[in-house]
Amino acid sequence: MLPFVAAAVQVPPAPGPLTPASVKANLDTCVDLIDRCVDATGAELLVLPEAASTGFTPGVSPEALWDLVSEVPGPVTEPVQEAARRLGVHVVFGTYERGPQRGTVYNTAAVVGPDGGVLSRYRKTHLFCGEDWVVAGERAVVVDTPLAKLGLMICFDGDYPELARIEAVLGAEVICRPSALLRSADIWELTNRARAYDNHVFVVAANATGTDPAGVIYFGNSMIVTPIADVVARGASHAGWVTARLDPATAMASLTPGSSVPQRFDHLAERNLALIGHHLDELRRPAATSFPHAR
Repeated sequence: MLPFVAAAVQVPPAPGPLTPASVKANLDTCVDLIDRCVDATGAELLVLPEAASTGFTPGVSPEALWDLVSEVPGPVTEPVQEAARRLGVHVVFGTYERGPQRGTVYNTAAVVGPDGGVLSRYRKTHLFCGEDWVVAGERAVVVDTPLAKLGLMICFDGDYPELARIEAVLGAEVICRPSALLRSADIWELTNRARAYDNHVFVVAANATGTDPAGVIYFGNSMIVTPIADVVARGASHAGWVTARLDPATAMASLTPGSSVPQRFDHLAERNLALIGHHLDELRRPAATSFPHAR
């Protein structure tokens, strides 16, 4: 991993019903914020929110959503690809992705390289309750870039320690989390810091702001977290960005932020692999909370 400047960019969806015109407006907003952020900060990796091309809750059927988006790469990613190529930056772009049959839609994070090509894509593996307009993905993804090895998770994925751990074991140094989080700022911060600390990785978490086509309101609060769980950049609730320089040489220098005590342990290297091996069947077993809840 090289030292570089990362940005979490807060993008508000276009107001009103989802239409081809609003999708175009959303893409224009994404490109405008990418341009302005790079110009102001020199960011080399920019992470945009979940479903930035449409807003998270689209308010239309899966069939209508399929018609409004595209394959990845495709027309829905082309404006962001062109911006990345023009600026020479990496972009993680959240968008719905058209699947092979009409009505099959994925919630996707596309990793765009500085040549404008789509380096890889990740399809959300843990769908939020009621997110029945998309099909879940099946695989963790880690992308090797000149800046760092990037792991990917989307919003509710960040509640599940297994996904981030798999990606860390696969070599991820920075986990990018495009999101449109619908719960509290406390849970947002808790899960970002926990996934960073669990695995000693940077987390660049971009949360939506504004109101999406279904009328859902988002609170922003995008953040960048270090491998010792220090929040080094935090956004407010308006459109814009936060940035931080990610430096591998100092990421694990101290036990806690600002401490004179050096960091000596490694959550990955010191896992009890015998324990994990002994309980693999239990880890794979279906389970549910024993406490009453709405489901």
